[in-house]
Order: sequence, then C-alpha cells, then structure tokens
Amino acid sequence: MLRPKIPTMPTPTGLVSPPAVIEPTTVVQHHPTPAPAPAAQTPSRPTVQLTPGTFLALVGGGTAVVLVVGAVLVSMLLAVAVTGASVAVCALVIRSLITSQHRR
Repeated sequence: MLRPKIPTMPTPTGLVSPPAVIEPTTVVQHHPTPAPAPAAQTPSRPTVQLTPGTFLALVGGGTAVVLVVGAVLVSMLLAVAVTGASVAVCALVIRSLITSQHRR
C-alpha cells in the first residue's frame, strides 16, 4: 500500500535529438616517434618535516583550542545550571503564593 510505484519503462522527459551522422574519413599513417626518456620520478606526496619550532607551535595551538572549547562548554553548563536554579526558585515562590491564598 505504501510502496512507491516505479515505472517499468520510463519515457524520456527532455528533447530527443536524432543521432548524428558519422562520415567515413581516410586513414593517414604516420611513422612512430621514439618515446621520450623517462624523467626521474617525484614522490606523489610531499613529506612534511617538523622542526622543533613548528612542533611547539602545533602543541601550543592544540592546547589553545582545547582550552577555548573547554571554557565554552563550562560556560554553557554554568548557564544551564543558573537557569535551572532560577526556575526552581520561581516555582517555589509561585507555590508559596498559591498555598497562602488558599489558607485565607
């Protein structure tokens, strides 16, 4: 019931052009030329050499990224905690006001 219906023989949706006529051409023979000498192969991937300065820069950059992401996550957790505490205080105040009205 909910299965999609797939056409068994789809019809073309765009404009259909007739096939192009191919005319025969003459074959011209050329003398084979010698292949060029193979050049020295270069490595497919360049190698990256880490000097002590670049290594320290990478470690420093990674440490900075971890500290920034950690600070953002901690601040988001703190925002959720403060929001939850304020909602709880508001609920207690509203409950207290409602119960004090019923006693009178």
